[in-house]
Amino acid sequence: MPPDLPPLPALTRAEGELIDRYLEAADLLGRVNPARHGDTYHGLRAAQALVRKAAELRDALEVMHQRGETELHGDTLARALRVLDGERRTARVALPPDAVG
Repeated sequence: MPPDLPPLPALTRAEGELIDRYLEAADLLGRVNPARHGDTYHGLRAAQALVRKAAELRDALEVMHQRGETELHGDTLARALRVLDGERRTARVALPPDAVG
């Protein structure tokens, strides 16, 4: 069996929505990354879905702001991202290592 993951830190509902929408947008952006192998059709589909996810990400931040959650608690949100495999998921957005050398 895989090792138990650490528990998610305590988040408000709005913070949880922010984390979920951020990771979904990062997944889609990673699929569009032109430095990665793939085809234009799948990139196009991911880019189309990214528009919707970006709006959902904006809405999550807007809810936080309206509720008076004016500060992002980076350490807590980073722990949540790590528990939800955020390091791997966001790495696909970056340039892959240079194969020359």
